[in-house]
Formats: sequence, structure tokens, C-alpha cells
Amino acid sequence: MADEQGGERAPASAQEDAQGGAQEDAPRVARRSLKRSVLFVTTEMADYVKVGGLGEVSAALPRALAGAFDVRVLIPGYRETLAAHPDLAIVGELPAYADIPACALARARTGDGLTVYILLAPSLYERDGTPYGDARGHDWPDNDLRFARLSMAAAAIALGDADPAWSADLVHANDWPGALTPAYLRWMGKRVPSVLTVHNLAYQGLFPAARRASLGVPESAFQMEGVEFYEKISFLKAGLFYCDHITTVSATYAREITTAAMGCGLDGLLRRRASEGRLTGIVNGIDDTWNPALDPALAQPFEAGDWKGKRANGEALRADFGLAVSKGPLFAVVSRLVHQKGIDFVIEAADEIVRGGGQIVVIGRGEPGIERALTQTASRHPGAVSVHVGYEERRARRAFAGADFLLMPSRFEPCGLSQMFAQTAGTLPIVHRTGGLADTVEDGVTGFQFTTLSREGLLGGVARAFSAYASAQRLSRMRRNAMGRRFSWRRSAQDYGALYMRGVGNR
Repeated sequence: MADEQGGERAPASAQEDAQGGAQEDAPRVARRSLKRSVLFVTTEMADYVKVGGLGEVSAALPRALAGAFDVRVLIPGYRETLAAHPDLAIVGELPAYADIPACALARARTGDGLTVYILLAPSLYERDGTPYGDARGHDWPDNDLRFARLSMAAAAIALGDADPAWSADLVHANDWPGALTPAYLRWMGKRVPSVLTVHNLAYQGLFPAARRASLGVPESAFQMEGVEFYEKISFLKAGLFYCDHITTVSATYAREITTAAMGCGLDGLLRRRASEGRLTGIVNGIDDTWNPALDPALAQPFEAGDWKGKRANGEALRADFGLAVSKGPLFAVVSRLVHQKGIDFVIEAADEIVRGGGQIVVIGRGEPGIERALTQTASRHPGAVSVHVGYEERRARRAFAGADFLLMPSRFEPCGLSQMFAQTAGTLPIVHRTGGLADTVEDGVTGFQFTTLSREGLLGGVARAFSAYASAQRLSRMRRNAMGRRFSWRRSAQDYGALYMRGVGNR
């Protein structure tokens, strides 16, 4: 009989199986493809909904891998997802388990042929707001059930228990919302290799220990060697503990998270995984649509050496943001407006940038306090500082192309995409030397790095930028260097493909 919290509980035999009793795997279902099959589990995909870099990765990486693997994406059935696929084919029904409600599974194809599984659970996913919270930025109170449902569905699909025509040779889960996938597989006594990518270790999916039964977490797993993290359930720790391999989105970040300073309390486990050869950093890529010679969003397409075209985009950007006509450098911030991104350093440095003849445009949304502080900064400098609270891709593309420099003083940055977008358009990033910023910006060649995380550190990078701007020859050389960088997904896909094959071979 259904209960109010999510439908029928699993039968006793299934619950006993989830307590860790290893049973022999059922025969694998037949597949339609001879390629190795990979299930890519995500909460964001730029085709439908994007909050940060995960949405870009989830749209690009499966496509880059599609030539070598049968890659299918699993994503919740948000309103945006359903609107893009009005005629869905239902391929399976997934039963309730513990307090995780039952749901249906649909299969769709994107315009370019990528197969997408969509999890149909209206009570969990069809809401206004973001994948993680409401329009005011508050987390949904039932996020544990929402993403446990996603992870359990991923396990069922991988095992061939959801779509009878397909199963997975390997599961690739992303961040804490998908991190229970390898845990559920292990608790069911099943063996499907799994990769977990950490896009940002600071977000861990922490929930009260009392939620164990509701989520189907075995009592035996609530310990340090399992899901327990300071007397709470940690979705992310569960994934790190039970998966076969961990990846992060840059080599430097992979090293940083094994330190006490940046390991967010999980550095001990991550050091152990690194020593076992089970932690790898693979830098993200960007797709070819960011080529400024081909981008229809720009005021004027341009390529390396066409600095008149770049200036035309700068003039259009100034006009769009209500800035005064100026011969000085134009600095841009295109970012989530959160503490991690070091926006407070930009606010503290703004007066000096303006005094030096610079202008600043800001695009993004985030913490209300940071948004207010930026708006106040703009009001002190009319015509020199302009802030757009919100995110519009077309406007962001114009900012990357029209600015001279990108300000990116992140406290930490697992990978970062903005610095790649900027370099592709000949806009030189000014970055704190951390994570993916250290790996993708060449100091003094394609941008500027600074090591002291402070207003003074940022201003040191800004001073070097002003100096480069004053030399047309040096500025042109650096812009050419930046536009010559290749941040292709093909290289990243090759690294993931090699990792997948090792995982599949270890089955």
C-alpha cells in the first residue's frame, strides 16, 4: 500500500539485497550497439537547463564521446526538459523504494541524435526555480529524495532494469546529486564500473542522519568508511567512497583537493584514492560555437589580427551597458556572483581601476549581498561601471568578445570556462593562480596570473594588464597567443575514453 511519503516500500528481499549481501548479477540484456555503453548522469544540460559549468560539460562531453561509445544522458524531467520533448516515449517504470517515490522513464533524442533518458516524477522535478532550489535561492527541502531518485534510477538503467533494450557497461555520475549511484549499485550487490566527476568539492549534499531509512541507506554504511560525514549523510562522500574512479575538471584541482586547505574535510579519503591511482584531473573543453569568427551573437565577427572587429564589439558592449565612449581598457566579469568567485576583490579594486582610466561591465547573478554591493559600486561610477544582474548567453558572448580583459579572482576554481571563452575571443584573463585557472592561462602569454589572494594581488594583475594595453605590439601578440589556444573537447574526450576503457576492462 502506498504511504504519503513516496509510495510502496521495496519488498523485504530487495531491502535485504540493499544491505550489502552480494548476489550474482542477472544476465545482461542485449544491446543494439556494439560500442561500449556509458550512462552519463547529470542534473544540468545546456540543451535544457544550465546553472554553471556542469550544464556545458553535460551537453558537450557526451557528444564528443559519441563516436567511440554509446553514450546516453540521464536528466530529471524538469519543465524545460519536457518542453523540449513534447512527445516522449515511455520505456520503463521504476518502483518506489524506501521513501523514494515511483517514477517513469522516458527516452528521447536531441536534434543531433544524442539519446537522453528523462526521469518523469512531476512531484519532484516540475517546479519553478533552478534544479536545486527556488527562485529566491533556497534549496528545495526534499533535495535528498529528488537526487536519491535520480541516482537509484541511474543504477536501474545501468543494470538493464529500466529500459529493457539497453544497459550500461559503465556509469559516469556527476557531483553530489548523482553520487549515490555507485553506492546503490554496491549496496545491491551489483557490479557496474563507475566514474564520479567532482565539479566542485564545496557542494557535498549533506543531510540529517535520520534520513537514512527514507533514502534506503543501509545502517552498516553509516560510518566513516561509507556515507557518514560529521554525523550527517554525505552524498558526495558516498560517491567518492564507492565509485571505481574519481575525476576532477583540472589537474591542479585534483592535487589541491588532497590538501587540508582545499579538501573540504574529505582530503584524507581523496589522498588515499590518489595513492591508489584512482583520482585523475581532466580539464574541461569548450565547443566551437565560441569561435568569434563564426558567432552570430556578436556585433561583428572577427578573427585573430582583426582588431578593428574586436574594437567594434567593445564599442557595442559599451553602448549596451550605458558606458561612456573611452579609449581606456574595458574589464569584464561574467560569473556567478558568489563568495567563491572573489567578486569582493573586484568591488574593492573598482575605484582604482576607474581612476586608471578603465571601465568595468559585470554580468551574473548570485548572492543578494554581492549583487547589492556591485550595484552600489556602479552607482558611484556612472558611465564607468555597469552591472547586469542576471544571465543571458547572447549578452555574455558579447562581453567575452568586446572586453579587453576578464577579471577572475576566484578563491578556488575547479576548472572554469569563462577564461577559455575569453581567450578564444582575444580577451586576456586576469586570474588567481588556482585550479583550472592555473592550468589554462599562461602567465604573461595569454593572460595574467597573481598568487596573493587579496585586493592588492588582483590590482597587481590589473597593473600588468594596463601596461600591456599601453603597448599595441605586446597587446596584439598576447591576443594572438590567446586566440591560438585550443580548448577542444576532443582532447578531454580521449582522456575520458581511455579511463572508461580501463574501467570496463576491470569488470
